[in-house]
Amino acid sequence: MLTRREFCNTLTGATAVALLGPSGAAAEVNVQAGKTEPEPYVDSQTLLQRQQAFLDLRFGMFLHFNMATFQNREWGDPHGPMELFDPDALDTDGWAKAALSANMRYGCLTAKHHDGFCLWPTKTGADGILSTPRKIDVVKAYTDSFRKHGLTVGLYFSILDLRGDIRHFNVTPEKIARIKAQLTELLTNYGKIDLLIFDGWDAPWSRLSYEEVPFNEIYALIKRLQPGCLVSELNASQYPPSALFYSDIKAFEQNAGQHLPGQSTIPAQSCVTLTNGWFWKNGDDNAELKPAETIVGKWLVPQNKLHCNLILNAPPDRHGRLTPNVLARLEEIGRMWQNSGPAEMIDPSIVITTLNLARGRPIRASDSADATGPDQANDGNFSSSWCLREDRSEGWLEVDLGTNVSFNTLVLSEPISPGRHYAATRIAKYRFEAFDGQSWHEIAAGDSPQPVRMHSIPRTQAGKVRVVLWAQAGAPCVSEIGVYDEPAREVGAL
Repeated sequence: MLTRREFCNTLTGATAVALLGPSGAAAEVNVQAGKTEPEPYVDSQTLLQRQQAFLDLRFGMFLHFNMATFQNREWGDPHGPMELFDPDALDTDGWAKAALSANMRYGCLTAKHHDGFCLWPTKTGADGILSTPRKIDVVKAYTDSFRKHGLTVGLYFSILDLRGDIRHFNVTPEKIARIKAQLTELLTNYGKIDLLIFDGWDAPWSRLSYEEVPFNEIYALIKRLQPGCLVSELNASQYPPSALFYSDIKAFEQNAGQHLPGQSTIPAQSCVTLTNGWFWKNGDDNAELKPAETIVGKWLVPQNKLHCNLILNAPPDRHGRLTPNVLARLEEIGRMWQNSGPAEMIDPSIVITTLNLARGRPIRASDSADATGPDQANDGNFSSSWCLREDRSEGWLEVDLGTNVSFNTLVLSEPISPGRHYAATRIAKYRFEAFDGQSWHEIAAGDSPQPVRMHSIPRTQAGKVRVVLWAQAGAPCVSEIGVYDEPAREVGAL
């Protein structure tokens, strides 16, 4: 990850890099501007300021409360009767007070989980609280209570929607429009929403890709409606843990075996449950809960030191209340831990929000190790890799982008993962080049040991991109080459 100084140097010096070839001569690479640029993301603050403010919160409450609560399940039955959802003593003020007792600073409610049941009176025709006995707008009750008690408000939203039949190979423009309409309701009718946690999207078990449900369109909609709303996508199982792919805040689901790397430098949050499951189940009121010592000493304090918040799930029961054992454990946590103030400053991070222009394009390599091929470096799968032959110390990968394509962000991912591939970088240095129709010209270079190297460059137009790399300590591999055309991030009065 770039330091703050390296990041600024990359931005200020990138024009010179893009216009000079390896020999320092002026290049013909065309820098695109004006109408060819994507519509920028505009905010009154920088993304870095938003991320830093989120990390200052340090500790939050996850509230898994939805149809599954009334069905004794982790995923709600999409065919179950909606009359089952009947919280007869909903106490969202109690939720907020319990969060404060643990010295938590924010919350996040499952507005819609994987079965697709909506906790607000949606006008999109989706199943939800309008078909229940009490018709309680749980989202409003929650947002009102948490704001009243000075807590920051977040919402969880599943892209996978079994009641709405939004699933892999079954997405239509009408279903995408429904997702956008539901998010518009949530971001229009409930005041300031500081955080959206997405789930069921580009996950190995949902298989709903960012192409099927276009991430860039959803992200842009959120930033237009509420520029200050941070997006946290639960995609750590698919994307490298050290970089912000499709997420302003990296999210790790500890229950699923996703763990914060030991030297993490990006803004993150780690999700874990107080009970054994995410939703309340029969017997949880008498169940053994996670020990306060574990929550504070093993997770909260160490993760805070690595720019990561802990969001602890405390599931309400079928009455809509937190049970006495949960309340007692939260109070115990609050006696053991207090927010010590602003978190350590983080460095700026590049956030990927658009699709990889290199993915699936024709690709060549100087050579390949047995059983690997260059296509494994742009197949969209970070678990597969192209590798240089053991007897080579230098090699290259070349992607044909087609007719001149505009881009401004480059990514080189190396499969550094102890226990799965190799533990330390094998790339001594590397260079990105663009083909202007006549010759190759350097557009970015580096020698950092990071698993994922990201470069922001002036918008450039080229038909081909090549990365040349030099080996150290074994044959290097490349899990993915990324070429992106990212919208600018502008700061201005809104």
